[in-house]
Amino acid sequence: MTVSVFDLFSIGIGPSSSHTVGPMRAARRFVEHLRADSVAQVRVELYGSLGATGAGHGTPGAVVLGLEGSDPETVDPDAAHARIATVAAERRLQLAGVRPIDFDMATDIVLSLRAMEFHSNGMVFTALDGAGEVLARRTYYSVGGGFVVDEDEASGGAPVDVTVPYPFRTAAEMVALAVENHCKIADLVALNEEALGNGPRLRDGLLRIWSAMRECVDRGLAVQGTLPGSLHVRRRAAVLAKALEANPADPLYAMDWVTVYALAVNEENAAGGRVVTAPTNGAAGIIPAVLHYFWRFVPGADEAGVVEFLLTAGAIGQLFKANASISGAEVGCQGEVGSACSMAAGALAAVLGGSPAKVENAAEIGIEHNLGLTCDPVGGLVQIPCIERNAIASVKAIAAARMALAGDGTHHVSLDTAIKTMRDTGADMADKYKETSRGGLALNVVEC
Repeated sequence: MTVSVFDLFSIGIGPSSSHTVGPMRAARRFVEHLRADSVAQVRVELYGSLGATGAGHGTPGAVVLGLEGSDPETVDPDAAHARIATVAAERRLQLAGVRPIDFDMATDIVLSLRAMEFHSNGMVFTALDGAGEVLARRTYYSVGGGFVVDEDEASGGAPVDVTVPYPFRTAAEMVALAVENHCKIADLVALNEEALGNGPRLRDGLLRIWSAMRECVDRGLAVQGTLPGSLHVRRRAAVLAKALEANPADPLYAMDWVTVYALAVNEENAAGGRVVTAPTNGAAGIIPAVLHYFWRFVPGADEAGVVEFLLTAGAIGQLFKANASISGAEVGCQGEVGSACSMAAGALAAVLGGSPAKVENAAEIGIEHNLGLTCDPVGGLVQIPCIERNAIASVKAIAAARMALAGDGTHHVSLDTAIKTMRDTGADMADKYKETSRGGLALNVVEC
């Protein structure tokens, strides 16, 4: 199915696209099909990675908000946190925003480590009447990046795909189409977006995404203190930014700002603030950090460049979504940070004047050197190693783009081969390294 750039880049709240945004969307979809006035009780079962790290990723609260009809893009993060606390204390929620029902988060949301067959992030919602009879029961899967698939779509009942003028499923096809049509990769995506009905809003929509990224960075640079959760991780972005402003002569000034931008975004994400899923929340800092680098430090950067950057990054993200995964619960963090690094590297190469072949080369370097990256969040929180990992991958993306631009576009390993390798590596990876907090740093770091 053709994926839009607005699917890969969507505005939501932290800390996780698969564990917060996806479950909120699934819960909202479930109640949209209910006759709320006949429902007396709702039960929710969360499986696999959702059950293992859902508590630390805010999944129960996200489910509550979704059941009340909230949407990740428009819900106010501060009001949401307060509302979740009220529901937990009063043990009642407003189903679909209109019907009060009893709801005990401790018993009506069940966490299970058992993984469902289609995807690890499975959810089952059940609505019952006053006599305890089942009115509706529906299964959903949060498959990464906030994408939600229901049981019909999982069994092959997805809607008919829209025909686009320049379809590509591989990087080789993408590059060949751009070369044959004497255009940029971003141009292909823009024409495909028109076929998806997004033509009239494409530029303004992407600039709105860019504005949300900038607002997230600004918030991250304005707040100090510690992040929520048992780890008491100190927020560093604001402190580092102030130190940087005092030393502009540092030869690595620009690179240090890239680090700060990424930290600012991911600290906001970890605090449950508003972020842009890009392509996931766990990797939300990389594309904004590299785009900020372009905007601030590259002469001649303008809004047209921002649009080209996001369209190119979206094209690369489509390849990962179609041929592998962007879900940490499915392939580890290589699918999140690795994909985002690749997308940012290819996009930066494009706006710096790289040919389609060099764009593909940059994207390949970005993912090749993230292969095997595990998802092992300490304490089930999107904090350690997630926040620093975004900063490192942002700098890596810039290095990948510069390496590719210095060459002629030829290289030994193709992006398609690297994506296939990522998929194969994810299949071989033990489940304890896939967002379960049962291996790696999550097991070896003692919570304080």
